[in-house]
Amino acid sequence: MSEALRTRIFQELDSLVLIDPHTHINALSPASTTLADILGYHYYTELAHSAGMPKDQIEEPGLDPAEKCARLISCLGPLENTVQYSWLVEMAQVLFGFEGDQITPENWQSVYGAAVEKMAQEDWADQVLQQSKLEAVFLTNDFDDPLEGFDTSVYIPCLRADDLVFHLAKPEVRERLERASGASVGDADSLWTSIGKLFDHFTSRNAKACAISLPPDFAPTKVSKGRADTAISTICADGSDAHSSHRQALSHFVFWTLAEFCAEYKLPFDLMIGVNRGVYEDGVFQGQDLYDSRVSLIQYKDLLNSFPQVTFPISVLASVTNQELVSYAWIFPNVVTSGHWWYSNTPAFIEHDLASRLEAVPRTKQIGYYSDMYKLEFALPKFAMYKRVLAKVLAERFVIDRGWSEDRAIELGERVLRGNVEEVFGV
Repeated sequence: MSEALRTRIFQELDSLVLIDPHTHINALSPASTTLADILGYHYYTELAHSAGMPKDQIEEPGLDPAEKCARLISCLGPLENTVQYSWLVEMAQVLFGFEGDQITPENWQSVYGAAVEKMAQEDWADQVLQQSKLEAVFLTNDFDDPLEGFDTSVYIPCLRADDLVFHLAKPEVRERLERASGASVGDADSLWTSIGKLFDHFTSRNAKACAISLPPDFAPTKVSKGRADTAISTICADGSDAHSSHRQALSHFVFWTLAEFCAEYKLPFDLMIGVNRGVYEDGVFQGQDLYDSRVSLIQYKDLLNSFPQVTFPISVLASVTNQELVSYAWIFPNVVTSGHWWYSNTPAFIEHDLASRLEAVPRTKQIGYYSDMYKLEFALPKFAMYKRVLAKVLAERFVIDRGWSEDRAIELGERVLRGNVEEVFGV
């Protein structure tokens, strides 16, 4: 009964057309051009490196795409047990017509050739969106992105604020801000005005959120205008050599200012909490960062209490922080659980974290999933993975354990997959 029930619920959920509320897609080049774009995704390079492939074999400058694929595929054997490997196979099967269940040194060239042929088609990105049942995807745009040359109703802008908050001490970042805003930055008032101009620009081009990735030791607090003036003056003079107290004060002032503008422009503020950068110093590109269990959402209590009118979709890097996130969404009206990020993005962790959210958080306060993808082809297997787990949890914990009808369970699944994305982000 359970397996057939799960299958029926999955089929209903899989028929939905969705909006992906967080990606790293480049709207001017959203899809892959060769299989190397897919295998170059950090999940594969970091896993291959972890399993013994030398870093210089992965990141050799000027490496031909086919040669890169040949090298990585020769090292995929130890990865066949991982869910990331299953994403690769499912992509190849659905998008490129691959009929096997393993991609090996003996058969990869046929997959490579089929992918190149498909990807060369002018409407390939649109085909991938259609096959993935995606209506639109959110972007993560640099604060100085002109947001031109693409359809913002399909590729929806999102103001990514990491550089503003953590790197404004660098002269080149301040120069970018001044060019983007058309205003010089010399004190708190001019910085506040410049950030406001960014919000004008982004919202005029259909931006639906502001987002930031946050380290485990960040604890935002309000900084006075006078303290911000001192910090900005010092940083303008000394740049990145300014004392850490000034750089921290500036980071807090900018972060708080972003929250103020989110309140003014009625934008959700996506917080992705807990990543410790550069832990594995010799790791491959994007394969150096890890979660840090020292993080706690108590660090954000001042923010959450100060901005009850701002919705904060929160992602946590590790499943160990999920119960705290659930409790905050349980209590705070402005906290929304969001997706299954990075090291929590495997079926075992998703099932545990999803079940606890569905059992304890109001159904209107859950963003079920986002792909976090860099190329469109990853949407299909990633969302399929999530929908299978969602179908399992709905079947076993709601229909079987609690006596819900299938229709009622499916309705809940539709709410966390699509309905809440529409309501939270206003799309």
